[in-house]
Amino acid sequence: MLPAVVARANESQRDSVQSVVAAAVAPVMAKYRIPGMAVGLTVAGKTYLFDYGVASLETREPVARDTLFEIGSVTKTFTATLASYAAVTGRLSLSDKVARYVPSLRGSEFGSASLLSLGTHTPGGLALQVPNGIDNDDQLIAYLRRWTPSCAPSSCRTYSNVGIGMLGFVTAKSMDRDFVSLMEGRLFPSLGLKNTYINVPAAAMADYAQGYTSEGAPIRMKPGVLWAEAYGIRTTAADAIRFVEANMQMIPLDATLQRAITQTHTGYFQAGVMTQDLIWEQYPYPVSLQALLQGNAPAMLFTATPVSRIVPPEKPANDVWINKTGSTNGFGTYVALVPRERLGIVILANKSYPIPARVRLAYRILTQLGDRAGGYSSPSNRSRFSERR
Repeated sequence: MLPAVVARANESQRDSVQSVVAAAVAPVMAKYRIPGMAVGLTVAGKTYLFDYGVASLETREPVARDTLFEIGSVTKTFTATLASYAAVTGRLSLSDKVARYVPSLRGSEFGSASLLSLGTHTPGGLALQVPNGIDNDDQLIAYLRRWTPSCAPSSCRTYSNVGIGMLGFVTAKSMDRDFVSLMEGRLFPSLGLKNTYINVPAAAMADYAQGYTSEGAPIRMKPGVLWAEAYGIRTTAADAIRFVEANMQMIPLDATLQRAITQTHTGYFQAGVMTQDLIWEQYPYPVSLQALLQGNAPAMLFTATPVSRIVPPEKPANDVWINKTGSTNGFGTYVALVPRERLGIVILANKSYPIPARVRLAYRILTQLGDRAGGYSSPSNRSRFSERR
């Protein structure tokens, strides 16, 4: 094709994608009064970024390519990646017990927990949050020494910032560096992420969106024990969708890092309709909206869910929908990818709004783009979603 024809085709394709996204985003932003939103997409090998609204109601500064959003628990997928990298390079084994790296926990129930259980929310009933009154590592270790399981290890899934936080804590010990320096100095640069931080530098603070509670009050997260490991990342839609593409082996990376990323998609436990990977959550594809809403329901976050261990673990697959939600008091995030279709989405918002609304929004966008995929790549991609709507 001639260059001008190619340019027109690319422009037409972008316009088509943009029309789908804009039509889906507008009613959600209006209903929940979301000040700003950034959407990153990868469709048939091409990346798209769309910005909506404002980063701050006070300044009215529009959301832009460099706008930073808190991504909450999507941070956990990065922590899982670092732990997987440590495993692939022989620094640790996911079958290791916590006490091997934290000797002060020897003889305790928590010290006997495996690293895998921390990354799959299955050590036996950890609290969702680090309890109030724990302000430093010594207090945390003392708390963990007293902890007793509320269910048998590997029998229930209880979503926990404490578990993944301790996986990050142990991983850093195994690599002989502190967690933040490993993320900001090694993992983020290795992924090619240029605007992703745990500690936002002064030069980037102007790009940091103001967050808003569900009632509309301005708020940003505050550091705390295990915050960096569990929910501390701030990033842009461009960097976040690049991470999604890395998870679908769509960008050039060091082979060892790519192996580590892919290994996080191993299925270890069945929890209702959802398979628990290393932090990531996956569903057989095609997947129904009902299944996604069930797997991302509040019960999966706040109550213990019986699980069955998958033996042997399921190898990473392409015919799956993989997702993760992330929330702080002032931001809401949803990430989903379908490796077989080379489809992925990141939705970042500077307001806390319901998770079901995020899931529906992403499903609507990817469904429509999946249905149009025959026009973007090969005819075999057409209507994959519609098989189980």
